[in-house]
Amino acid sequence: MRIDVVKDRPELYRPGSTDFVEIEVPPLRYLCIDGAGDPNTSPAYAAALQSLYSLTYAVTIPLKRATGTHVVVPPLEGLWHADDPNAFVTRHKGEWRWTMMLHLPEVITEDLIADARLRVQGKHPDLPLERVEVRTLTEGRCLHILHIGSYDAETPTLHRLHNELMPQRGLTWNGLHHEIYLSDPRRTAPERLRTILRQPVRPVN
Repeated sequence: MRIDVVKDRPELYRPGSTDFVEIEVPPLRYLCIDGAGDPNTSPAYAAALQSLYSLTYAVTIPLKRATGTHVVVPPLEGLWHADDPNAFVTRHKGEWRWTMMLHLPEVITEDLIADARLRVQGKHPDLPLERVEVRTLTEGRCLHILHIGSYDAETPTLHRLHNELMPQRGLTWNGLHHEIYLSDPRRTAPERLRTILRQPVRPVN
């Protein structure tokens, strides 16, 4: 059996790039870790990503060997917020707070994760593995779009969402700004990066 959330759930991971579309996102499980600071320079951010991926590989590789179930490592996802929302428009990244996430299919149980955590901690005692948690994210009604380009070039698209589209539809925020990184920035030119921008919404009234 092969589990690939991007291919299995195209409605969640393959929006168009022309305009925002509305979707209903079901509750989804994730491995999550919280932090703060500029993701480009923060050692905590790098350690957080290493913790997420180390745990994921420590579960999925033995699972495939034991059962034949191949869980494709999902794209990195992130929830972003700041005390001052303008910190994202002004790109004051030191003020950003984040929750980085990897989707967790039901076949991966918490017992498997607990066993993997012990094995990874033995090899990498400096990683903040104790801060990695299993959470269920319930976003419900959302607007999302595929952004093609650098992360810093997202601002006009988000400005249009927040100041034009949401007011026109009588909608307001109902959760944190959510990004899904379909490209590996280590191997992809900034102008070709593919990122899903997702915003949970609800009616104003």
